[in-house]
This record gives sequence, C-alpha cells and structure tokens, in this order.
Amino acid sequence: MSQLSRRSLLTGALGGAGLVALGQSTASAAGAPALLRSRGTLPSGVQAGDVTSRSAMVWSRSDRPGRMVVRVTSGGRRGSWREIAGPWATPRSDLTAKLELKGLAPGRDFEYRVQFEDLDGHRGEVGVGHFSTAALHDAPTSFVWTGDTCGQGWGINPDLGGMVAYRAMHELRPDFLIHSGDNIYADGPIAERVVEPDGQVWRNVVTPQVAKVAETLDEFRGRYRYNLMDKNLRGMYADVPVISQWDDHETVNNWYPGEVLDDPRYTRERRVDVLSTRARQAFFEFMPIADRHGRGLHDLGKAPQVYRKVERGSHVDVFALDMRTYRGANTPDLEPYRTAFLGGRQVEWLLDELQRSRATWKVIAADMPIGIVVPDGKAIEAIAQGDAGAPLGRELELAYLLREIKRRKIRNVVWFTADVHYCAAHYYDPSKAAFSDFDGFYEFVAGPISAGGFGPNAMDKTFGPQVLFQGLPRYANQSPRDQKAMFFGYVEVDRAGTMTVSLRNGLGEVLHTTELTPRS
Repeated sequence: MSQLSRRSLLTGALGGAGLVALGQSTASAAGAPALLRSRGTLPSGVQAGDVTSRSAMVWSRSDRPGRMVVRVTSGGRRGSWREIAGPWATPRSDLTAKLELKGLAPGRDFEYRVQFEDLDGHRGEVGVGHFSTAALHDAPTSFVWTGDTCGQGWGINPDLGGMVAYRAMHELRPDFLIHSGDNIYADGPIAERVVEPDGQVWRNVVTPQVAKVAETLDEFRGRYRYNLMDKNLRGMYADVPVISQWDDHETVNNWYPGEVLDDPRYTRERRVDVLSTRARQAFFEFMPIADRHGRGLHDLGKAPQVYRKVERGSHVDVFALDMRTYRGANTPDLEPYRTAFLGGRQVEWLLDELQRSRATWKVIAADMPIGIVVPDGKAIEAIAQGDAGAPLGRELELAYLLREIKRRKIRNVVWFTADVHYCAAHYYDPSKAAFSDFDGFYEFVAGPISAGGFGPNAMDKTFGPQVLFQGLPRYANQSPRDQKAMFFGYVEVDRAGTMTVSLRNGLGEVLHTTELTPRS
C-alpha cells in the first residue's frame, strides 16, 4: 500500500491502537496525561500456506495498523535470519497481511517469526511458525485433509477444549493440510447454548459477527476471526501450512452465480453475487493464498483466483479446484447437453497442468465429491443426480475430463474431497460404469472436522463408483462432542512413491486404510 500517512493508518483504528493513559503522577509539563504505548498483539496467530519447494505464503493479523515484518531461518538457533518487510496491515484489510517468501531452499525445515511495526518503528508481539519446503529428490512426504469447520451451529465449546480434532491432525506432524472448503459457515448462526438430542447442553463462545447470517464484509471477516480464536486451530496452522479451498458455506448454502436468495434471515442483501464478492474478499484476506489472477484464463475482473497448482516435490502435485465460481445454476441436472460445473477454462487448465506434471501422484483437491448425490431441494448441488445411465448435464463435463485424462495417458490421479460430513473410500471402476471411457481411479472423502455429522448419501452409478468404506455418525447432525463422528484423512507417500491413505476419526483413530502403488 503506497502513500500511507499516519492519519490514514490510524483512522478508524484508535480503539485498537493500544495507547493507555497514565496517572497524574506522570503527567506532562503541559498538564496533559502522558501516554504509554502498549505492545501490539497477534490476536489470530500466524499461518503459512501454499508452500512449494522454493516459496511460501506467510500470514498474520495485527491488533492495530502496522507494517508486517517477517524473519525466516532454516538453520535453527544458529542459522542466519533473513528479514523481509511486508505490506501494511490497515483497517482496509481488517488488519491482516501476508507476504510471499521466495528463493527458499528445497527440502528444508523453516522457522519464521512475524511482527508488526508501527510508524514510529515500535514492534509488537512475535508470532512463531514453521513449515517445510518440498524436496526436489525422491523423499517421503505426508498431508492431512478435511473440511467443514464450525457448521450447523456447533462452534467453539470451551467445556470440551474447543475444536480438538485439529489437535489430532496436528499431532501427526504432516507436511501440509488441504482444507477442502467450508472453512467457515457464514450462513449458520452460532448461539450461546444448543440442546442436543440426549439433553446435554452444548455451550458456544459467541461473538456479534457469528450470531447471525453474514451479509456485510465485517460479518464475513468476523467468521474467520471467530475460528482463529480456537487454540487448536491456531496451533496447527502455525506448524502445518495449509492449502485452502472454498465451497458454499464461505458465502451461503448451495449458492451459484446469479442466484437471488429467498431467505428471510437475509434482511440487508439477498443477491448472491454481492454476498460472494464480500465472501471472496474475506477469504483472501484471511487465507495464506496469493492474490493471483491467473494467466488471462478467466474474466473475473479484479477477483483473485482460487484454483491453482501447488507442487510438493517429486512425488506430489496438488491441483486445488474451484467448484463454485464458474458453475451454472443448480438444476435437476438432467440436461442432454454439457453444463458448467468447473467451467470450460478451468477444465482445460486442469488437463494442461496434469499433463505437464512430473510428480508421481497428481492429487486433485476437490471441494465436492463426484459420485455422491448431493441434493439442493429438487435440484442438484454437486455433479451426480442419481440417474445411473449415460452422463447428463454436469456429468458430461466430468466425462470429458476423465476421457481426456485417459487419452493423454496421465497416470496416478487421485481425488480428495469433503463436503458431505462423513468419510468414505471409493473406487471408480470403468467396467461397472454406464460411461466407461476412463481409467479407474480412487476418491477419498473426509470431514467434518468440527461440524454436524451426516450421511450416508446415495451413490450415482454413472461412473461406476464402488464403496470400499464409509465412516458415519450415529445420527444426523451429531455434534462434535463425540469425536468419533468427526473425520479427517492422512496420506503418507514413502520414498519409493507408495501412497498410504488412512481415514480417521476426530480422535485420530484409524478407521480404514488403502495402499496405492503408482503406475509407471
């Protein structure tokens, strides 16, 4: 941000400026009370994201205006520290800031420290984080994935220690986390008390921004601030870099471009295009993701791009998709012609990047599943609609994608997703499919990490999905009080390239394991 003046930095922020009036004994000669400058704090912790072999995005949020300063080392206490001055955190960005670190050494463990410096050169609290860059040679790697945080009114419960499933993921010490969407539930108010079916009372921490549906930019931002109040989430994000996606609840349930809501809870704004613009701004402000606009592939104006490739060394490339921004309206999905879900340009981008990839495994991070039927009233929210015959509507887009992956001889493609609030392992078998012009592949489903448990949903047989495993809650909308109803996945790739995928509950207990050997 250029041409920043003291006035522009402090306007609207004096409430958080940290200036404390002293008693009369320290009054100035002019008779006015002197001011003691308190130390700035980092109320939302620190995060790193989209870490590759040579770069990383570092994020934090200040309690007052200031310039981000990041120090980074890969040599421990005896290593040399590199200091980089970052952007200014101002009220325009809700006091968030992020800085992309470039030129990092591959295959190294890094420690970074974040502070914010005010106009007078005073620095505040130090936030400490860690990440590992990907190795260029064949080396073992690991990651976790999940989705769905603070949904269905199940927020931060201090009686239970907060969102403890994040701690279970953290304890595995993975190299990175894929959050498959629904980082927040902007459309789900959080109340102070919720009575569960067995009569127990769930108690939530509540802030004004989460007590109603999000309509204003501050309310969308407030949802992210709320989640970052949880010590388990903050602790994991400081140590484990994230690859963040978005889905529907970052804006509103099951939304699509051009929709106008018919929901009486929305009293200020019902145009989804307006709400999603505010939601996207908050998402990019609070996620350690670059504000890149692609390479002329999409006409989004000034809106940054969610979908991207993150290379994680010789064994793993991650292709994070955006199944929300470019879709058409939700319909029964029975059109005899191809309709948009990813959108044509994103499909071609994905095919080109998959073909260019030299990684052993092409990890497709999808925010919605392929063969699980996800209804939206009488319409369809995802791809599958329950008709087991030839592809229709959105399925025709997927059929083209799968056929091209086969035609281009792209091997070792595995899909990871969330969204449906239960965990599952699927194998898509062309010999058992209505549409069979594709190579068989696996899809793994995880989540929720801290929301209501649901499922199972019906399966659509068009692409021949075989259900290998399902992990389910005991009843619909089961709360996170029982961590056996929360789910995440853990992936390990050994030096030789063998991938082991385990589905786990919120306690970290292994429920199902699949071992995959790469095809040459």
